[in-house]
Amino acid sequence: MPLALLALAIGAFGIGTTEFVIMGVLPEVAGEFDVSIPTAGFLVTGYALGVMFGAPVMTVLGTKVSRKRMLMLLMGLFIAGNLLSALAPVYPVMLLGRVVASLAHGAFFGIGSVVAADLVAPDRKAGAIAMMFSGLTIANVVGVPLGTLIGQTLGWRVTFAAVAVLGVVGLLGIARLVPEMPKPEGVRLRHELAAFKNVQVLLAMAMTVLGFGGVLAAITYIAPMMTHVAGFADSSVTWLLVLFGLGMVGGNLVGGRYADRALMPLLYVSLGTLAVVLALFAFTAHDKAAAAVTLALIGALGFATVPPLQKRVLNHAHGAPTLASAVNIGAFNLGNALAAWLGGLVIDAGFGYTAPNWVGAALAAGALVLAFLSAALERKEGVSSTVVTGAAAAEQRTAAHR
Repeated sequence: MPLALLALAIGAFGIGTTEFVIMGVLPEVAGEFDVSIPTAGFLVTGYALGVMFGAPVMTVLGTKVSRKRMLMLLMGLFIAGNLLSALAPVYPVMLLGRVVASLAHGAFFGIGSVVAADLVAPDRKAGAIAMMFSGLTIANVVGVPLGTLIGQTLGWRVTFAAVAVLGVVGLLGIARLVPEMPKPEGVRLRHELAAFKNVQVLLAMAMTVLGFGGVLAAITYIAPMMTHVAGFADSSVTWLLVLFGLGMVGGNLVGGRYADRALMPLLYVSLGTLAVVLALFAFTAHDKAAAAVTLALIGALGFATVPPLQKRVLNHAHGAPTLASAVNIGAFNLGNALAAWLGGLVIDAGFGYTAPNWVGAALAAGALVLAFLSAALERKEGVSSTVVTGAAAAEQRTAAHR
């Protein structure tokens, strides 16, 4: 794998850390700004919304410059947002810093996926995408716990300053290691938008929303589920999330390895098994050991879908994949928001802290149905193409005979 992928992975590590580390230092932030925990929670919501809306907007703006330069500009925006958060004198400025940093998220992963895929041979594209996303998964194992520890010992401002430094390292790595990749000639915004007319692109994005939404339905409420149902101490939640992160790392590697060989079978297996495991989590959540194992499996199965779904979007948006790739990253956050809302509804309805697992299972099952539908439509399109090609060839032979 080219060294340029390491630079992309470092950038992804910083972005993954800043996205999730706020959850670990939320009480400290709320205390310093004298706001309630729910109010401080808008720092999470604001970031997710910034990713959803920033992904297409920043990608469209980036159509005027080379992909390498756009990646560098996005890392600059990421650095500025985290520095603003670190130095924020009041809560609204902190929220603004979070939104500024989030604007880089979707476009970085979207453009980065295209760049990573272009750096390698066609049969290694999913592996290259997985290599970049490994930075995001490793952030959940190393960056988030370490950032939380720094925030609790040295102050949360130091955490965000350290994340900004990570952004500087990523920026320098991209500047030095990523080759110049000029914007493809002849590709305009209308070409990028045309990708959304392809039903396969839309189906892949819908699978992203439902599939990873299934994971977040359970993980969003993992703290009360593990402490009130499984019986873990509050202090155990950190290492349980590390266990979940390790599962994500493993799933990402498996997804990247096999998506280049058997993309759709991989989706069938991962989404189908994910739906089953999420349903079982409603029962295994009552036992500490079983809950821990299930949590790791959910992380692995959920992230095993990421490289193949991102590659599928790239495949079907061929020729102008950048905007579609970035919007698919936004689809992850849409799934997160949808899952958190639905999970909260069933808890508020009195079904208990394990009820979101059933929501997650239903979402994952929905993604599996879409995967089968996508494959069926693809086979139908292939048959139609073969029939048309055969008819044209027969007509040519008849004309030649005449």
